[in-house]
Amino acid sequence: MGKKNLEYLQRLRDAMKAHRIDAVIISGTDPHQSELPPHHWRGREWLTGFWSVNGTNGTAVITADKALCWTDSRYFIQAELQLKGTGFSMMKEDGPDAVNLIDWLVENMNPGQTVGIDGMTFSVSYAQQIQQELSDNDIKFNDNFPQFDYIYPERPPRPKNQLFVHDEKVVGETVDSKMERLLTEVKAELANSVLLSSLDDIAWATNLRTAGDIAFSPIFVAYLYVEESERVLFVDSEKITDKVAEHLKKYNIGIKPYDSVLEFVGNLPKENRLLIDPEKTARGVYDHIGCTPVFGGAGIAKLKSIKNDTMLSNLSIAMEKDGVALTKFFMMVEKEYPSGKLTEVELGKRLRALRLADPSCVDESFAPIIGWNEHGAIVHYEATEESDVEIKGNGLLLVDSGGQYTYGTTDITRTIALGTPTEEQKHDFTLVLKGHIALSTIKFPAGTRGAQLDVLARQFLWNDGKAYYHGTGHGVGFFINCHEGPQSIRLNENPVALEPGMITSNEPGLYLEGRYGIRSENLVVTENWKTTEFGEFLQFKNMTLFPFDTTLCDTSLMTDEEIDWINNYHKTVYVRLSPLLSKEEQDWLKEKTKAITK
Repeated sequence: MGKKNLEYLQRLRDAMKAHRIDAVIISGTDPHQSELPPHHWRGREWLTGFWSVNGTNGTAVITADKALCWTDSRYFIQAELQLKGTGFSMMKEDGPDAVNLIDWLVENMNPGQTVGIDGMTFSVSYAQQIQQELSDNDIKFNDNFPQFDYIYPERPPRPKNQLFVHDEKVVGETVDSKMERLLTEVKAELANSVLLSSLDDIAWATNLRTAGDIAFSPIFVAYLYVEESERVLFVDSEKITDKVAEHLKKYNIGIKPYDSVLEFVGNLPKENRLLIDPEKTARGVYDHIGCTPVFGGAGIAKLKSIKNDTMLSNLSIAMEKDGVALTKFFMMVEKEYPSGKLTEVELGKRLRALRLADPSCVDESFAPIIGWNEHGAIVHYEATEESDVEIKGNGLLLVDSGGQYTYGTTDITRTIALGTPTEEQKHDFTLVLKGHIALSTIKFPAGTRGAQLDVLARQFLWNDGKAYYHGTGHGVGFFINCHEGPQSIRLNENPVALEPGMITSNEPGLYLEGRYGIRSENLVVTENWKTTEFGEFLQFKNMTLFPFDTTLCDTSLMTDEEIDWINNYHKTVYVRLSPLLSKEEQDWLKEKTKAITK
């Protein structure tokens, strides 16, 4: 691909020269600030050659003589390999050698020169930050340089997959109810209308989904405008079936062409106060707004993050279905592993097929991370035909995967030993598991933030002089995105408190480069514990149903309470899953969930 990328780079420099652009910044997202945009908007990956099925975090900067691509520590190894021969060099956006992208531009641009972006692929807040820094240094800013319109004739079209209605018996709430709550939040922020740009917000508000627009997420490309007397979905007409049209009509949601949103917001009455989220709304949309924009939207994100009882009940069904698929998968791994014919890529295909064998599973929730030994130490490893290895000998297999069931979204990581594990591997696995248990069992007062709990999962590793640097927990959507805000559990401060109904992952890990990786992940839901004279207290309830590999437990490092937790969790797993399994599968699961002792 290197020669092709050099050709693409020259196309871009020719376009820059024609439009009098001295430097261009290219984001890795779309007009909706999606974590994983449709291929139509994955031009940065096409240009640089730095890509993956799951998407890559990266921002490119191109000048007349330099081509750079910034990314974070999850992708340093991958980016170094993929950028070779493309004309691009990797820049680190975190860690001790990090270089700030905007600072680099300021230092390398001259007063009077122009920096261009495609305003439709930058959020309002990020574009304003760039513009302010450049302006302070007398550097011009052009936010209307849609570079891929000029240089990418083979660009994939915008996705036109048909929508379907997510059964409201599964969701537990009507669109009217959601719209009412939405407008309550809008009014609380002193606005009278709202434009939703984030695709997961739109899917949540309309109870609509699709398959194929966004890889691994059943959300769709659209905008949604809501006020007291009008609701409009901006979407390509090819996506609307008769059943969806009937659904939209039932809830008084009009349909307008996707591309008409800019004209629509430009013609809103001056007195209209339009709520937009500056982190999720494109600068190009903001530039067209003809009324008074109001920045906000945090309350809307929280509406989506708090799952109702119906959702949680149905997610339990999804977890059972996932547990059945995982039982079949890991049984297969153990049975066929001695042959030496299994590979990482093959395991990914088998796991996908087992999940999708259930008719309620629409897709995986992300491309599975299946890493054998040293590949398990690459946090976001993606097995390819080039990197694929056979699963043979002794070692640790890390499997991070999930499914998009109509009953809910799953995400689980298990690390298992194949062959004979070393004492060091058992020691490290146990430290990670102890952190997982510590977070699972904590009771905490209402108002607690994830950053206040994060150390619980890291403490045993830290006490051993070891660490991991990714977050311990991310929010999870309900048949929407596997990664969903606003809540999180991580070292970075996040002002959002954990509330009952929020689903979060619990996934501490340890990664020894060139040797092995360990991660233990369940999904948990925050729920009420009890109220005392000191106020309301909360706890986590485990949702995921699959055993941990107890052959990797060094019980001499575990307390009696930790051993009891594992045994009780495994008892629950067996009780919930065994009725859904064959006799052979029941016997296998019974062995995997048998009690451990000191």
